[in-house]
Amino acid sequence: MKQARRGQIPPFLVMEVMKAANERAAEGGDVLHLEVGQPSTPAPAGVLAAAKAALVGDRLGYTEALGVPELRHRIARHYRDYYGVAVDADRIVITTGSSGAFLLSFLAAFDAGDRVAVGLPGYPAYRNILTAVDVDVVNIETGPETRFQPTPDLLDRAGPDLAGLLVASPANPTGTMLDPAALGALVGYCRDRQMRLIVDEIYHGITYGAAAETVLRQTDSAIVINSFSKYFSMTGWRLGWMVLPEDLVRAVECLAQNLFISPPSLSQAAAIAAFDCRDEADENVARYAANRELLLRELPAAGLTRLAPADGAFYLYADVGHLTNDSQEFCRRMLHETGVAATSGLDFDPARGHRFVRFSFAGATADMAEAAARLKTWLGN
Repeated sequence: MKQARRGQIPPFLVMEVMKAANERAAEGGDVLHLEVGQPSTPAPAGVLAAAKAALVGDRLGYTEALGVPELRHRIARHYRDYYGVAVDADRIVITTGSSGAFLLSFLAAFDAGDRVAVGLPGYPAYRNILTAVDVDVVNIETGPETRFQPTPDLLDRAGPDLAGLLVASPANPTGTMLDPAALGALVGYCRDRQMRLIVDEIYHGITYGAAAETVLRQTDSAIVINSFSKYFSMTGWRLGWMVLPEDLVRAVECLAQNLFISPPSLSQAAAIAAFDCRDEADENVARYAANRELLLRELPAAGLTRLAPADGAFYLYADVGHLTNDSQEFCRRMLHETGVAATSGLDFDPARGHRFVRFSFAGATADMAEAAARLKTWLGN
């Protein structure tokens, strides 16, 4: 029987690592989870209370395809209060996680055969979803000299006729951010060439110094994607949102009606309360900051000295090229021999990831300290 070509995309390797880690745990082995970008804390108490109330008093039926108006208006208020930016609630779309937002935005903005630029290293689902919908991915190799972010000069080298650019700030796996000037340069580049700009802002709120700049300060033409998963610690609730340019709202609505019917109603009812739980979320960020400082001190002591500058998110991207030329095997051995689970850089950069490993520090501080101690012993430091 025929199998569609679009289903033959690469696996999301971090999920493969998580599966191996869970198998080890099921067999009685201990695991320190530094592989997956998932907070170890539950959703905020106010979110849980709102969910319980909805379970008792709400039908939990279908909602509008673009999401419940109450949540869309609450997100609009969030942009006004947090960023000082006025966003019309009619431009806000609630989605089934940020993953649903990426699919909807790619389908609405690009045709099959369009060329879309994506930075490497970068979140693998960007490339894989684009490939699945027959959009040509143009990989932009970045490095320390550009703080692992695309620049207009790098885009010029990608050739003509780019239909779009996707960037993330803070980024996964590096944690680097685009400052206002760097973001503005990309906004201008895309505007001048009539390119769609998509900005992944799902790690906003998780920064270690300057706050992240939203592209909405600089343009109404970009597609902004965010999520309740990271800052609000709601990964399994599968709820995200988009801010769209006005010309894409109806197209996304029609796609959402047919592909998803509506986002999860229980998650939407609960998420309205999330923005009133910032104190609890910020306590989590303080823990991430402590974990980051611990690993920035202890990983170099273990011999891992070349780390991307993590301005935000909860990852350290480590160059292990002096230890291995096969980061996937390196991570397999590390899990087997130490119980420390981490993700191969091949997930994020198929060309150069064989010499990189990503460590997530979203877990408990005690786990970070124990993982660092085991790695120092394992690496002979």
